[in-house]
Amino acid sequence: MNSIDRRSFLRYSALTGVALGGAGLLAACGGSSGTSPNGSTDDGSKYGKVAVQLSWIKNIEFAGEYFADSRGYFKEAGFGGVDLIAGGAASTSVEAGLDTGKVWIGLSAPQTTAPAILEGLPAKIVGATFQKNPFAIVSSAANPIKSPADMKGRKIGVQDTNQLIFGALLAANGIEADEVTIVPAQFDPTPLANGEVDGWVSYVTNEPIVLAAKGFANDHFLFADFGLPLVAETLTVTQDTIDNERDKLKAFLIAEIKGWRDAVADPRESARLAVEIYGKDQGLDLEEQVLEAIAQNDLVVSPETEANGLFTMSDALIEQNISALRTAKIDITAEQLFDLSILDEIYAENPDLK
Repeated sequence: MNSIDRRSFLRYSALTGVALGGAGLLAACGGSSGTSPNGSTDDGSKYGKVAVQLSWIKNIEFAGEYFADSRGYFKEAGFGGVDLIAGGAASTSVEAGLDTGKVWIGLSAPQTTAPAILEGLPAKIVGATFQKNPFAIVSSAANPIKSPADMKGRKIGVQDTNQLIFGALLAANGIEADEVTIVPAQFDPTPLANGEVDGWVSYVTNEPIVLAAKGFANDHFLFADFGLPLVAETLTVTQDTIDNERDKLKAFLIAEIKGWRDAVADPRESARLAVEIYGKDQGLDLEEQVLEAIAQNDLVVSPETEANGLFTMSDALIEQNISALRTAKIDITAEQLFDLSILDEIYAENPDLK
């Protein structure tokens, strides 16, 4: 079964070290590690090969990318190859990869990209795969915590690197830190199952499913439903790509949309691709990945994406993200962080993609 070494609020990179590079990029399943991020057409394709930095290891989180690659959507869009570079604790962050030119596009999050931009990185978010951030508080079904208010007087297991996002959750809901007992935690939620704590900072697509599979009935609430409606798995590129490679970026996003439509429609095949092909060295459990794919679909699809298309963000959602970032003491404007005009053009020109 997949281990529970979940990402934190700062999992994509250290906020103060975005431009410092970091460890070398991990080799990917879909291409060579030496791929030029900006592509070359010596392979006869229109756009050549590009490097795509994933935000985490190759699990179900990137099902849409797996479909786009395996079903030839990237090739049809004009790419000679797309190198899906695994992320993880030892990998270079998306923002660092963009800054050094090692990657052409990456999957990140507003709370990581925004500080990088404020520190001088010329980049923008051009789409959001997850309309809701997966952060959640999981608790026992026998003694559930259904809202931030329910945490008062309770013990909550919080990993060190999740202290910032948890603090933002408290602030967004008018809860003082001394109203909750914060218990320092690692990433294995066994203390919750053992009754040592009442709640646990988790990813809704992981710990609740793993705990249930082990016989621990549980409940949860999403941070996104209580004052922190941050999107996640955001597609991030440099300003130069937006300005000078717009057609190439549009072609890539169209392939991504097709891949994610397929992923949403077929959770079991999404899981198979993750377990047997792209993440075959990760020791993933097929049935667990199927359940995670189903749970993930609730983050990818929303009434707004059903109306406007995958990856889109309404003006209201953008403003909610800017407000949530302020709660986390990250002060940035929508114009500095987001550029959804490329997606607007794509869906205007290809309404059948909605």
